[in-house]
Amino acid sequence: MDYRAQIGIRFITRRKGSLIAASLAVAIAILVVQVNSVIFQGLYNAIVRDLTNYRFGHVFISKRGDFITRSDFMLVNWLDRIPYVQAAAPRLDYSALSINSTVNGQLIQDVNVPVPVLGVKPEWDVKASTLYQTVKGQYVSYRDSIVLGALVDRDLGYPQIGDTVKIKFKDQFGNDVLKRFVIVGISQTAGNQGNDNGVIINIDTLREIMDRPGQSSEIIVRLNDPSKADYVSELFLSAFPSSADKFKAQTIEQAAEVQLAGFRSGIALINLVGYFGMMSSAFAVVTIQMMQVSSKTRDIGVMRAIGAKRKDVLLVFIFQGMVIGAIGAGLGTAMGIGYTVYAKETHMTFQGSLALEVQYNWMGIAQTDIMAFVLAIIASIYPAFKATKLEPVEAMRFA
Repeated sequence: MDYRAQIGIRFITRRKGSLIAASLAVAIAILVVQVNSVIFQGLYNAIVRDLTNYRFGHVFISKRGDFITRSDFMLVNWLDRIPYVQAAAPRLDYSALSINSTVNGQLIQDVNVPVPVLGVKPEWDVKASTLYQTVKGQYVSYRDSIVLGALVDRDLGYPQIGDTVKIKFKDQFGNDVLKRFVIVGISQTAGNQGNDNGVIINIDTLREIMDRPGQSSEIIVRLNDPSKADYVSELFLSAFPSSADKFKAQTIEQAAEVQLAGFRSGIALINLVGYFGMMSSAFAVVTIQMMQVSSKTRDIGVMRAIGAKRKDVLLVFIFQGMVIGAIGAGLGTAMGIGYTVYAKETHMTFQGSLALEVQYNWMGIAQTDIMAFVLAIIASIYPAFKATKLEPVEAMRFA
């Protein structure tokens, strides 16, 4: 080992308090970045997971500005022949004018605001989506059954399963249509990523109300290999290139761009704050290294007197920074990985919110460690430079 490295390590290890303090400053900075990544990136991944499972699938097929008029049987069967496709299902979106609940013929609550209505083909939807798993009671089981979202159920005064609701629609010709449904289930999801603010009915019932036989708003596609989403999208569009169809086939990131864009910006800001915190740890290293220079003034003088050059003194303190950075990075990584394992294994939630979707980001961990290590070295340059300015005779005057 280089003698300057040996001297630097000896200097810093003799003052264990300084070594521990400086290393902890680096480690805590790394831990803060890791915790931010686990929480906020985990929350983002959880939102993507739930939007995929409940609303968009891995591939979201729709028609530009219009309803899909091709037979959903034909499209779903075509998609099912692709090896990567696990299941596909049509859906029809609409907005009701109002909804009210009745018990024994008595009006309980009337909500005169638009209510999102989702029409599903239940026997297909349970294969392409996990929305049915959010339902307490039954999923849409027959033509006049309805599943209320938890927020709609609240606004209606909490009607129970078996009670009835009336929904007012407006068909494509502008005529009001009033339809009675029997409540068979209540849908509730953590973070309201499912259909909590709407209702779910049979797609054929909704088609009759809208007078749009055989039409749908979208087809959601669930894959057994999510990494093939782009391939499946391109394959579908190439198979149906007709300008009359005007199909759109989007991945979850494209289909949910509006929901995800703001959250990505928030994550970037949080990460920036974390990296500024890491930079502040460099000031702790500077302070401790300056204390090292002050306490080792006589030793520096002896080194200079026996022939050590300024660059040798500089390297002594640079090596100290490397030791601090290495120990801090190792300790911070261990704590960060420990927290990540805990969050992943316990499916961490905050007061009943979404369960975080935690992933091991080894590239991100490595980048954080390298940055912390380099900052510790950079923080040692100024104290090292100050040490090189000491003249041998003046430095040896200090006992």
